[in-house]
Amino acid sequence: MSIGRLPRNVWVLTVCQFLAMSSAPLMVFVGGLLGKHLAPSPKLATLPFTALILGTAVATIPAAMLMKRVGRKRGSYVGYGFALLGSFLAIQAALNASFGLFLSSAFLLGVNLAFAQQFRFAALESLKDPDDFPMAFSVMMLGGIVSAFIGPEIGLLGKDLIDSPHGYAGSFLLLAGLILVSMAVFSLFKEPTVSIEKDEAPARSVLEIARNPLFVIAILASGVSFGVMSFVMTATPLNMHEICGIDLSSTKRVIQIHIASMFLPSLFGGWLIKNLGIGRVLLAGSVVYGSMMAVGLAGQELMHFLGSLILLGVGWNFLFLGGTALLPKTYRNSERFKAQASNDFAVFGVQAIASLGAGWFLFEFGWSVLIWACLPAVAAVGVAGVWLLRKGE
Repeated sequence: MSIGRLPRNVWVLTVCQFLAMSSAPLMVFVGGLLGKHLAPSPKLATLPFTALILGTAVATIPAAMLMKRVGRKRGSYVGYGFALLGSFLAIQAALNASFGLFLSSAFLLGVNLAFAQQFRFAALESLKDPDDFPMAFSVMMLGGIVSAFIGPEIGLLGKDLIDSPHGYAGSFLLLAGLILVSMAVFSLFKEPTVSIEKDEAPARSVLEIARNPLFVIAILASGVSFGVMSFVMTATPLNMHEICGIDLSSTKRVIQIHIASMFLPSLFGGWLIKNLGIGRVLLAGSVVYGSMMAVGLAGQELMHFLGSLILLGVGWNFLFLGGTALLPKTYRNSERFKAQASNDFAVFGVQAIASLGAGWFLFEFGWSVLIWACLPAVAAVGVAGVWLLRKGE
């Protein structure tokens, strides 16, 4: 199937996803900068982004179970409700200079992201041929390029739109507008029908599914992709602007280019999976992450941050693409909600821990130690890629 012949659901979900998920790059750019002024200590400046990821991790299983019960369409509207409430609370937090309120708003925005993450599974369920999964997933990931620019852009555009002690109240007003547009587009989504074979074996427990090494590797790949990316990315705006004194406009541009580089490789992601195999894609991702570390350790000028963040984005794409392509091979249709929820809970739990430790790690040990700390995770996923290659995956 060519890209142009993908079902309408895939295109609808792609648009909805990049609009709804603009809150993540917005919080990457604004969260630490506003958090530094609101938090009782600079070491807690990245806590708002951690609250966002924590909200995602906590809500992954409830979001999947709700969609299993009421359907993906009605369940997704619940997620949109959390997004609007989170945007409103963020406006109030900026107006009243309340760190606690800002953390609450970030958590609610993260809950919405758990629902939005389910869009990729809804897109796969809208396809009849599993061979089209990589192509559809690549298209959805390409939509992330738009959110890469929209999120930080509305952060800067809305900074002084509404008068507030430290700015950025207007940024979240613009975010609420994007959420409403996403909801309008989502009304075009049609609930997919997933057939379960009559002779299919009974659904297994999560523990039984987890005995499959492929399931473990799928979670490892996606977990390392998000964990390392979040650890380095969350610390970057603080290190660039607050420690190294690089101007805010350049810091914004580095974050935008980084997030674009996360999704741009999806142009050929489907081809990579089909022609090279998942093992080689994971191995390539670990090599790119290793290159990111080398550039990041080479210096702390603008060119070093830009180079390392571009490589960070490409490595994330390879590992997340490989992990997501591997996951459907590990469960039956009747097990899809519990397997998908378990995967996302583990992945975003790791990301929450990484983002929580980023600010503390940066101020306590410095940029170089933070980069070196990524090595064990990068090596582990490289070993997993080699194992898959030997198994013919």
